Amino acid sequence: MIIGLLSDTHLPNLIRHLDELGPEPVEFFESVDLILHGGDLTSPKTLDWLEQFAPVVCSTGNNDPIPDQRCEEVQMLEIEGWRLGMIHSMEGQFRPMADLQKLFPSEVDVMIAGHTHLERLEYRDRVAMINSGSITFPRHKELRLGTVGLLELQPGWLRTEIIPLGHSPGRPNPGESMSMEIQLNGAEPKVQMNVPGFDEDGVLIRADDPV
Repeated sequence: MIIGLLSDTHLPNLIRHLDELGPEPVEFFESVDLILHGGDLTSPKTLDWLEQFAPVVCSTGNNDPIPDQRCEEVQMLEIEGWRLGMIHSMEGQFRPMADLQKLFPSEVDVMIAGHTHLERLEYRDRVAMINSGSITFPRHKELRLGTVGLLELQPGWLRTEIIPLGHSPGRPNPGESMSMEIQLNGAEPKVQMNVPGFDEDGVLIRADDPV
């Protein structure tokens, strides 16, 4: 399954829908089977727009006062044998994994979050952690094209990628491309990463701000 990830759209703002940023959002979401929104919609109209491409599941953000049946504070999914948990804010990703697992009602293999507007991939204690950043306000910059995430799942195999969608006129996209692939084959997973701050085997060599 191919899953599109986005978060922190904060629309309407100067625009009402994501396609007003250019053709890139449409081209990206046309390619996915399911869309996971990490919260801070501010309006459910964003979910309505996304549903023209694929089913949508959303976590409730701290700026989402309007109830919507597609949104829950914590979302739990099982896809292709992978247990996914999604929450808007993980509040300190570098806490022990046992503490982070308590954010979810049961143990997960993949944690998806938003809130920081900072894209990040990490693999620790056999858990993949993904923050796709913000598609509209990357790294808290003014409105512009930002970053999205792509998550591909098969039994025993996962690949995820952070994708900067391009640049808005006069407003460069500060987001970084990064990717992570996990193959479950035996006692120890095989991990390949192309992520700032980690070596290719997923070992942390530099700690940035927590997600």
